[in-house]
Amino acid sequence: MGFYSLKNGDLSALFISTGAELKSLKDCKTGREYMWNANPDFWKRTSPVLFPLVGNYKNKEIRHNGHVYSLPQHGFARDMEFELISLTQSEIWFGLSSSPETLRKYPFLFRLEIGYKLEERSLKVIWRVVNKGKETMYFSIGGHPAFVCPLKKDEKQSDYYLLFDANQEVVSRRIGGSGLATDTLVPYALEDGYLRIAEDLFDFDALVIENHQAQKVSLCTPDKKPYVTVSFDAPLFGVWSVPGKSAPFVCIEPWYGRCDHENFSGTLQDREWGNALDAFQSFETQYSIEI
Repeated sequence: MGFYSLKNGDLSALFISTGAELKSLKDCKTGREYMWNANPDFWKRTSPVLFPLVGNYKNKEIRHNGHVYSLPQHGFARDMEFELISLTQSEIWFGLSSSPETLRKYPFLFRLEIGYKLEERSLKVIWRVVNKGKETMYFSIGGHPAFVCPLKKDEKQSDYYLLFDANQEVVSRRIGGSGLATDTLVPYALEDGYLRIAEDLFDFDALVIENHQAQKVSLCTPDKKPYVTVSFDAPLFGVWSVPGKSAPFVCIEPWYGRCDHENFSGTLQDREWGNALDAFQSFETQYSIEI
């Protein structure tokens, strides 16, 4: 495992090659850390990349071309060693290619490249997926960055707010006890875009907000001032913290895919919110974290 850093006059960032994971994002002037420290008492990760699965397959299995494949929640990329492709003072790229190990779990030849670029007070996160095979490739990809909340030890998370670029409400699809999507839709009323992070907000796991209801989500201090903003074009996203633990972080997660529905009985190409990539084609997207 290698450690790598980026820095400009405003921000510094630290990464590890395992999972190509962002581990730290600090303000250079104040030294304030904005990323969760991966304390395993709450959650052992900071900002894993979810590939080729976001969430769970039903029964942890999926069928494709008559074969059954098994993947753990959120896929395998977050636990694999990436190679360093390039590194400058403000930009870094990591790469992961399919292998006999991945082909046993996921039947496609692929290349996954993950880039990070500092631009003033923003970190741009770039994903590039390349289908290296001769058949259509089906995949999901998503982010899972965890941000410190509350910022100060004498503050309560329940005094903080989420700010959505939506005015009246966002509607979340509830995730059931099996980690699968249900038919239950839960509306959350917003006040000028703000939603207080109530103590019970994550009692039913992540908020799963589909259909481009928002493309910008901020974490805000008790006086409603944004201190972290995640901007994305993803069709859906999650907002999560560990249920019932008062974990001192909140995740804002742009997704291209999600877990199966509890009634799902199809094949890999039938999955809701999945992505299809033709032979030898590439998919590229990005999101940004602004401090």
